[in-house]
Amino acid sequence: MSVSWVEPGWPAPSGVRALSTFRTGGASAAPYESLNLGDHVGDAGVSVTENRRRLAAAAALPDEPVWLEQVHGTHVADLDGLGGIGPADAAMTRQAGRVCAILTADCLPMLLAADTGGLVAAAHAGWRGLALGVIEATVHALKVPPVRLMAWLGPNIGPKHFEVGPEVREALLKSDAGGESAFVPNERGRFMADLAKLARRRLTTLGVGRIYGGGECTFAAGDRYFSHRRDGVTGRQATLIWLEPRKAGSIR
Repeated sequence: MSVSWVEPGWPAPSGVRALSTFRTGGASAAPYESLNLGDHVGDAGVSVTENRRRLAAAAALPDEPVWLEQVHGTHVADLDGLGGIGPADAAMTRQAGRVCAILTADCLPMLLAADTGGLVAAAHAGWRGLALGVIEATVHALKVPPVRLMAWLGPNIGPKHFEVGPEVREALLKSDAGGESAFVPNERGRFMADLAKLARRRLTTLGVGRIYGGGECTFAAGDRYFSHRRDGVTGRQATLIWLEPRKAGSIR
């Protein structure tokens, strides 16, 4: 089976490319089978390297993605800056050919693109990142009016499978008191949480009105996605966004 992915269904400018990988088409053995792209989960390094090579070739990536050291925080790495990047949970670029990358296995990957076509970003938004404000930090870092942005919410654990305790609910509602509708109580005294709904609320509050995606559940679709909540030790899929380099002689 070949490397494959889903592409955002959004009206991004023609120079914006983005995708979110499926778990198939790679070289990794169980429990990481097969296109594990994370080098921090215990998989053999040679397998991860080969998986990343296969993805780059299949997607015709213009460069190696910038793989972040994700820590469930709010730092936004400017890939156009000088020096090292350090730990970060979001990345942005205005430079054609630089590939922003987010690794997930249930957390919500979020992509942003400016409708001018000259700016893109990706963010890793699990519940900790949402609670701390990673979406707000990413939108603010872009320094463009939010009305000029569009967002795509990638595959994440859906509300039928994401059970959280009262403490997680409280942390997420601390900065979004109106988000109660994203939590449904269950018979165990806990809550089923909707990460995508919480992300949409935060984006809307910031002024980002064009929001797409958010309907793919990593837990439910075991044939397509890795899920930490479902499997424990497992691989990571990648969500990428970049600006296509201009071809010689082209006008855009």
